[in-house]
Amino acid sequence: MNDKNKPLFSDFGPVTKQEWIEKVNIDLKGADFNRKLVWKNLSKIDIQPFYNAEDKKEYLKNTGENSQSLINYRCITTTSEKSGNTLALKAIEEGINGLLFDIKQNVSAKNLLKGIDLTKIAVSFILTTGEVAFATDFFAFIKESNLNKKSLKGYFDLKLISDYVTKGNLDETQFDKVVELVKLSAEYPNFKSVSISGREYLDSGANQVQEIAYTLNSLVFLIEKLTTKEIAVQTIFDNLHFQLAIGSEYFIEIGKFRAFNNLLHEVAKKYNLTIFSHSLTAKTSIWSKSITDANTNMLRSTTEAMSAILGNVDGVLIDAYDKEFNDSTDFSSRIAGNITTILKEESYFGKVSNPVDGSYYIEEVSIKIAEKALELFKEIEAKGGFYEAFESELIQSQIAEIRLEKLKLLSQRRLAMVGVNKYPNLMETVAAGILSDMPSASNSKLLKPRRATLEIEALRKVTENIVAQTNHRPIVELSSFGNLTMRKARAAFAYDFIGVSGFNVQQEKSYASAIEAAETSAKSEAAVVVICSSDEDYDESAMSFVKTFRALNSDKVLLLAGAPSNMDELTKAGLNGCVNMRSDVIETIASIQQKIQQTIKA
Repeated sequence: MNDKNKPLFSDFGPVTKQEWIEKVNIDLKGADFNRKLVWKNLSKIDIQPFYNAEDKKEYLKNTGENSQSLINYRCITTTSEKSGNTLALKAIEEGINGLLFDIKQNVSAKNLLKGIDLTKIAVSFILTTGEVAFATDFFAFIKESNLNKKSLKGYFDLKLISDYVTKGNLDETQFDKVVELVKLSAEYPNFKSVSISGREYLDSGANQVQEIAYTLNSLVFLIEKLTTKEIAVQTIFDNLHFQLAIGSEYFIEIGKFRAFNNLLHEVAKKYNLTIFSHSLTAKTSIWSKSITDANTNMLRSTTEAMSAILGNVDGVLIDAYDKEFNDSTDFSSRIAGNITTILKEESYFGKVSNPVDGSYYIEEVSIKIAEKALELFKEIEAKGGFYEAFESELIQSQIAEIRLEKLKLLSQRRLAMVGVNKYPNLMETVAAGILSDMPSASNSKLLKPRRATLEIEALRKVTENIVAQTNHRPIVELSSFGNLTMRKARAAFAYDFIGVSGFNVQQEKSYASAIEAAETSAKSEAAVVVICSSDEDYDESAMSFVKTFRALNSDKVLLLAGAPSNMDELTKAGLNGCVNMRSDVIETIASIQQKIQQTIKA
């Protein structure tokens, strides 16, 4: 054979997965492979550090199709026909092709939708009053418009499941209203009248497996209710609209949406259905958003939207980045809408047929999520189903377990949130009024969608109250000496760690010796002083630093960056604590604030 015609790399055989693992183990120098490199997700899924063709297995079926006509929703709170219509037309002008009207009072559908081309714009409605009357008026307007029946897209949401899990309200008459809406929309195959939300689970701290399982459990519960009212199962499935939240774990979220579609078809099979038409909307989560350094919410929303689109949703609803602390402005609403437009039109999301199909990693993640979710789904059904599990608080306790684990990881900074527990913006000022108080015990029977950052926000609020009380922001001095490399590294760590508090953390100050550092920092205007150096320097000079410092000042908070071997002796000499990789940010900063407040009172 002529060498010129040889395939490229034909002289090199493929590297097996075992060979890769052997090479990695050599580089690990005896460290445990699973402990060092395998990521254990909070959905109890082990994520390997790499995948190859050997991992290929039977892929999930019915994971959905990448939407070529992705709906970019904007929610419009509707208190009057005129204001609702004005905001709707403005949204369309800005590139929005999906309108979600949150109806707060009786309005005319004809006036509300005036000037809107319903062949191009999807219209959906959150109805909490006069549901049947509005739906009757809406479909009368649609018939009057002579609209192609297949062109009408959207859904009705009566918040039936949402209100039950968050407010404890389960009004039996709501099921009768759903039946009426199903009958009214019968001629419009792409308009859905049976909405089920699962986002309250993720926004209350649940993991992805729980969100899928409980949403499907609530579906079975709803089917049981509606079939007793003589609505066929096929009709129910053809009218289904789901809304799930989008978390911050990018690849896991892609797998979640794919797994959900797969398991929905598995549930349908149990009712002898193989073909049905449903819609799936994804909404950016409340849990992953922050008030401090709020502009980072734009980045979070972007990656969340990306994962949802790649997970094959039909539409996305992106909250404005400042929604958690402000009435959305024209700017923040426009930015939220632009995210999907850019992803779809400029990044070609929604224009490529299932781009993640065949990815070993995502296929593996999708399969594992589906397996775990199906297992939990069956567990809830075996214990009486959705209603019984929620009334007995089984679902709530399972979510609380995961929520506490997530909050612990945040407080230990093992789960990073930019601008919250890592890389805080020290130039930012935040009004105390928009920050959260420390969350108190709430009704264990109800789910409470919330930000993951509430406890850390409460720390910041304490600082802002101190500033209001004293007209002075507490200063933190990073006092360093000794080994250049280590003192720089530990000063940078302390700067990042304590910056979460909202104190005025100054840049590192370097001194020629520990004694000089102690004497100068003891006399400075700083309320908190952090010793920064190497372990060797601590062994030699930390005790001298603490004794010299305390001889000159007994009020200031004195910390050390690192984990010294003689911690007990240093504490007896006057050291207040340490900041290191094992420190809990909430406990540590709360302790610092308490000491500062005591000093202020004295």
